[in-house]
Amino acid sequence: MSTDGGFVFIDFVRITTEGGRGGNGVVAFRREKFVPKGGPSGGDGGNGGNVILSVNPQLHTLQDIRYHKQYKAPAGRHGEGSRKNGRSGQDLIIQVPPGTIVKDEKSEEIIADLQLAEDEIIVAHGGQGGRGNAHFASSTHQTPRRAEEGKPGEFRAISLELKLLADVGLVGFPNAGKSTLLSVVSKARPKVADYPFTTLVPNLGIVKSGEYTSFLMADIPGLIEGAHKGKGLGDRFLRHVERTKVLLFMVDVNDPEPLATYEKLVHELSQYNDRMMKKPRAIAVTKIDSVTEVPEIEFPENIPVFPISSLNRTGLDALIKYLAETIAAD
Repeated sequence: MSTDGGFVFIDFVRITTEGGRGGNGVVAFRREKFVPKGGPSGGDGGNGGNVILSVNPQLHTLQDIRYHKQYKAPAGRHGEGSRKNGRSGQDLIIQVPPGTIVKDEKSEEIIADLQLAEDEIIVAHGGQGGRGNAHFASSTHQTPRRAEEGKPGEFRAISLELKLLADVGLVGFPNAGKSTLLSVVSKARPKVADYPFTTLVPNLGIVKSGEYTSFLMADIPGLIEGAHKGKGLGDRFLRHVERTKVLLFMVDVNDPEPLATYEKLVHELSQYNDRMMKKPRAIAVTKIDSVTEVPEIEFPENIPVFPISSLNRTGLDALIKYLAETIAAD
């Protein structure tokens, strides 16, 4: 759990889910005037409700689920006489943000990867309702006194892991200027200050790249060396870089060894997940307003480099244009 400005960001929770129990079937017989030997009329029990995970695009954290660790759907109603079936229990719907991975706690198997607004999955099925005695009548057994009990709902312990879905992931050591850039190019308002680990949670911002186009940018909390081993804050949030389409490495122009800093960032990402090295990437040399002349830095030749100043917006138009075109080409 992390907090930033009163906002609670939760990206991992464990919960238990249980489908509702099915209602019992009933033993009943017709009792009508002038029908002395009415037949069996016991109705069926209703099915128990299911527990369903459903994506809500307005959510960006698992915060609400954190405070409610056990979910059980309503049971089905029992059957009644006159062949009246019991009502099925309502489904219990748990809303989750896009990018939620659902795992079975026992087998550690991935049950679902919920990314789109219409995505949903039943994680615990409701129990089947029992049959009433009307089902058991036959030519040789016309007055059955047998009915079935409803079956219990499925029980399942699951874990929910959130991996943010963003087009551009900002990667850099603390104070590289990630939060400042995001606050300038979008309406996001991350905390900005001149001390390490200002950003304690991922921040998302929508960046307009034209009259009718935009993309989603994520400011990932600053890495430190050894982040892939769990040091600092980086390991906790590296998972949120996995799904970005483009990686933007940010290096302070005042860094005495900018190439070494870039290589360290690449190393941390590759050690965490080498597949991330296949993503398109660019380098932003930040805070150029703080120097009289931008030094020549020998970054790898195939990586585009953009000297920028977020404070006076120098170089931002070219950077945003490149990012938008790269995303569109993906």
